[in-house]
Formats: sequence, C-alpha cells, structure tokens
Amino acid sequence: MISELHSLLEKSYDEMVQIRRYLHQYPEPSFKEFQTATYIRSFYDKIGVPYRANVGGNGIVATIKGEKPGPTVALRADFDALAIQDEKDVPYKSTVPGVMHACGHDGHTATLLVLAKSIQQLKDHLEGTIVFIHQHAEEYAPGGAKPMIEDGCLDGVDAIFGTHLWAVTPTGVIQHRNGPFMAAADRFEITIKGAGGHGAQPHKTKDAIVIASQLVVNLQQIISRRVNPVESAVITVGSFVAENAFNVIADSAKLVGTVRTFSEDVRNDMEREIERIIQGTCLAADASYDYSFKRGYPAVVNHSEENAFLAKVAETIPEVEKVEETEPQMGGEDFAYYLQHIKGTFFFTGAQPEGVDTPYPHHHPKFDFNEKAMLIASKTLGTAAIEYLSKEQKAESITS
Repeated sequence: MISELHSLLEKSYDEMVQIRRYLHQYPEPSFKEFQTATYIRSFYDKIGVPYRANVGGNGIVATIKGEKPGPTVALRADFDALAIQDEKDVPYKSTVPGVMHACGHDGHTATLLVLAKSIQQLKDHLEGTIVFIHQHAEEYAPGGAKPMIEDGCLDGVDAIFGTHLWAVTPTGVIQHRNGPFMAAADRFEITIKGAGGHGAQPHKTKDAIVIASQLVVNLQQIISRRVNPVESAVITVGSFVAENAFNVIADSAKLVGTVRTFSEDVRNDMEREIERIIQGTCLAADASYDYSFKRGYPAVVNHSEENAFLAKVAETIPEVEKVEETEPQMGGEDFAYYLQHIKGTFFFTGAQPEGVDTPYPHHHPKFDFNEKAMLIASKTLGTAAIEYLSKEQKAESITS
C-alpha cells in the first residue's frame, strides 16, 4: 500500500504545484480565509470525501474511513497567510496587495489535499481512519487550533502528525526533536507614565523616554540573572514608541515585545519578573506604569514514542537524504494545543530553494520554498499515518 501511495503522489505532483501556486496568488490573512476555505471544501466535494466545515471558525475537517476497522490518525495543515507585501518576481506572485503566503501554508494545504486524494483511492486497503485537519489562523493568536479542538476536531483521534515546510533547511532533510521543540510565544505591553515638559527644563519633568530606555536594559537582567542558565528564554522589545516634537520631553512611552520559553515554570516566572523590574525602574524614577502580559501559544512538546516512530518512517522515504534531531526553535506554533490533548509529533521538512545558498527566511517579503519538498512531506505524512494505523492495529490484536 505504501508503494502505491507513493506512486499516486508522484503522479499528482504537478497538481500539488498547481494548487500551491493558485493559493499563493490568492492569499487571505488569519480569520479571513473565507475563499480559501471554499476552495478546500470544493476540492473534497470533487473527490467525494466527507468533511465538516466551519469547525471552530473557518476550519475544515475531512475524514477517510478505511474498509477495515482500526484506530484514527489525524494530519494537520494550516492555510492562512500574512499581512506582508509579496516582493518576489515569479508568475505566481500574490495578487492581493499587502497579503502573501510568507510561511509556506499554501504548500501545507496543497500537500494535504493531494495526500487525501491519493489515500481516498486506497481506502479499501486502509486499516482505520485518517482525519485531515485544515486549520485556519495559525499566524495570529489566539489561533485556529484551540477553537477547532473545542469544536471537536480531535474527537476519536488517537494520534496526530504535522509538518512545516522549512525553507532554511536543505531539501531532502527531515528535522525532528523529542520533547520541547518550539517555544511558547507570549506578548507584553508596557506604558511608562512620566511627566512631560519643555526640552530645556528636564528637572521639571519625568522623562518617559529615559525611563523606558533604562527599562529595556534592565529587562535583560531577567535572562542573565533570574533564569536558570540550563533553561532557555528570550525577551525582545520589538516596539518603542514615544513620538514628540524635538524640543519636548515625553509624557509617556510604550514598549511592546515578546517572551519565548519552553518551561511553563519559567514562563510564569518571566511574567512576574518583568513586572518586578518595571516596578523597580519606575520607583527609582518616580513614575507609574501600565503592564499587560498576554499569553500566546504554549510550547510544542513532541511525544517520545511518536517522534521516534516518525524519524524511522522518514528514513524509508526515497527522497529523504538525511533525518536528524534538531535544536529547539524559539518560534511559536499552535500545533502545541493538539499535542496537549493527544499524542503525536511535529517536524520540519527541509524546503530550501534550489540553487539558493542563503534563502530568505520565513515571514520575509521575498520568501519562497522548493516545491519538491511538498512531495517529500506528503510521502512522509502519508506513510506515517498508514504505518501508525497498522502498528496500532497489530498492538490491539496482541493485547486482545
């Protein structure tokens, strides 16, 4: 069955590319992916696969039940785009001003659709059920995974697998990791409230820019002196706003940034420590503040058994040249929510463009990826799903 699947996927590669390029030309941002969802539903209508629409929002869940009973495995792909202007000079460049697929979600969707079409042709040999989760709004918290789970997308599912086309890793390489893989991604906002005045009379003011500048420096002491060195954490101030005329001392300044962690204990500590540093900095300057810490996605923590299983499967894929355990990534992913509910694993499929030594990173206006990686991803996900169902079916037979 695996060889038949691979053959079908190879024959459908051109269709996979066609789907990906169409979606790339007509991207839609998080929570507004209405036409994309319609396209996905239409595809499943054509191939005769039942699905449930509007799951947790714009999500779609398609189900292929094999002729033989067995467990249920889910595969997930996201389909939202980003608010970025496409600067690539390619025939499939985005036609929507200020919106583009700058992270590969168009490729994820094309991969899963063609995989579903291929498995549908083999369902008479399938032992169990495969669920295809098409998730909206991965890019923007609170994301689409959580509401889809709340709407039942994992009901009856025993395990889940997902991949991300990773354009900064060579095509032909599969990267995996047991345990913490991608970080929790949180956001903080701080407004320093000083007392503005004339630029020539600083002694009559409480300069919010000076106070906020000191705060930016002080916040880094949390990483260097408050977090255990064997743990990982990041504090980044990405925005510092205090607009005024050149001769005016600012009354207020706003800082917005992100915190990345793997440990939930460290995550809790960071939220408290940030406010402690704000309090001390403002106390020293006789200023006040507003502070909010908004939790984003939790850390992606892969399950040991499923991760090891995936790595072994990847080694059997003809186009895979290398399977390696990679370092944890500080980027966030709401696939984390699925792994909090059921066992599974998330991995990277290398997709570095051919002939490019230094590929543009994800979320860059000129981002692109090697479309051949979609075939590798589809074979890896499809093989993992089928082999996992077979493995679990055999285990149940032995125990019973």
